Amino acid sequence: MDNKVVLKFDNVDFEYIEKKPVMTEACFSVRNGSKITLMGQNGAGKSTIFKLITGELKPKAGKINIDKDLTIGIAKQVIDKKDLVLTIEEYLKQTFGDDIPYNYIVKVKEAMEAVNLNLPVDKKLIDMSGGQCARLLLAFSLMQSPDILLLDEPTNNLDADGIGHLITFLLMYEKTVLVISHDADFLNAFTDGVIYLDVYTKTIDQYVGNYFDVVEQIQAKVEKDVMQNARLVKQIKDRKEKANFFAHKGGNLRALAKKLREEAEEAENSMVDVRKEDRTIRDFIIPTQEDIGSTILKIEHLSIMIDHKVIDKKLIVPTEMYKGDKLLISGPNGMGKTTLLKRIAQGNVPGIEIGKDVKIGYYTQDFSNLKYDQIVFDSLKESLQEGMTEQDLRSVAAGFLLSGEFMGKKVGDLSEGQKGLLAFAKLVLEEPGLIIFDEPTNHINFRHIPVIAEAINNYDGAVVLVSHMDDFVRQIQITRRLELDKI
Repeated sequence: MDNKVVLKFDNVDFEYIEKKPVMTEACFSVRNGSKITLMGQNGAGKSTIFKLITGELKPKAGKINIDKDLTIGIAKQVIDKKDLVLTIEEYLKQTFGDDIPYNYIVKVKEAMEAVNLNLPVDKKLIDMSGGQCARLLLAFSLMQSPDILLLDEPTNNLDADGIGHLITFLLMYEKTVLVISHDADFLNAFTDGVIYLDVYTKTIDQYVGNYFDVVEQIQAKVEKDVMQNARLVKQIKDRKEKANFFAHKGGNLRALAKKLREEAEEAENSMVDVRKEDRTIRDFIIPTQEDIGSTILKIEHLSIMIDHKVIDKKLIVPTEMYKGDKLLISGPNGMGKTTLLKRIAQGNVPGIEIGKDVKIGYYTQDFSNLKYDQIVFDSLKESLQEGMTEQDLRSVAAGFLLSGEFMGKKVGDLSEGQKGLLAFAKLVLEEPGLIIFDEPTNHINFRHIPVIAEAINNYDGAVVLVSHMDDFVRQIQITRRLELDKI
């Protein structure tokens, strides 16, 4: 790895809305072969940085310097809905544009092999699992062996084997990588530097070191700034009190009072902006539907995927769920966990029985049940139950950091993390009797996860959960398990 700078932001300003900056005078540089993490609060502009690098967005001021001979690949968070009708071959073939090489299928298979995606190339994207789609997004970015690889939440939907394979790949990849992720253990495995975006000051700082080292550096700086400000506050108070006392004494003491006021003003100017870490969502309760029967869900047989074939399985002992039950469905990527959740969400289908009049809340991993053209207020209003008021709606939304400024935004314009918080807010308003969670930690800031786990634990209805985040699952009081690879 040489020491050449391959990417540089030089005093870059950017804003989506006039006079509402996303970043101000952003400066940082990235050297060839480095593995850099973009870190910052939800909405700080991490995905915006990627769009500026790819040229999808242009800065309002400043310069972005990238060697014109370098290629850039980006693995996005989600596959565009319009592409779901394509096959794997058709999707990856798009990377060549109009200049398709005669041996393109070899390159397609090489990219699939690199990300351990063992599927037939004629498989349609709409039939793939979330984990398989995550690998495909990475394969898409690798098709041209980019000099700068941008990864946006690459571990979402990946099982432990997939994450391990990705870490190995990144450690072996000799070119430059920039990653956005909320998975601290994953980031620490390969990161050698961090670019920190502050959503409050709109500034960017750059740090050297692994992820955990940088988190400690940031916390140490915060503590130092807090102590410095505390000393200055005490000094300001002392100078002002003395200035007020001497101001009424006349003669030379008035001059002393003036000097003390100047010292107080100087101290106020020396106060530093203490970095504000992400605000955590408020503790919340998901109300349970009233008057639900004893049996909420019963699964007698289901279908799973083995070697790309659908296999029907009859459970030796049916899975029955009652109030307070928490069912964890597990298994490797591609076995059909999301498909099973969709079947449960449909209501009574062969092999799956939902209790009479049970209302189902469904948190989808791709937010496909949110209407992207709706404004946030209307999306929440749609979930209001009888007797609830607009004040109730706004109070619940604020608890999930969706304050007044978000109410008029289109759902599709929210960040993926904000869409997740909106989905949780809707569940609170819906008061379901059964909640289905498909990867509820995807895109969610790690500070919110303990709060979400506690709310699920305290929920009195039944919960069906799929999650590859072991630390999150350990916080849930699981009462039943359905391991698809062991039935």
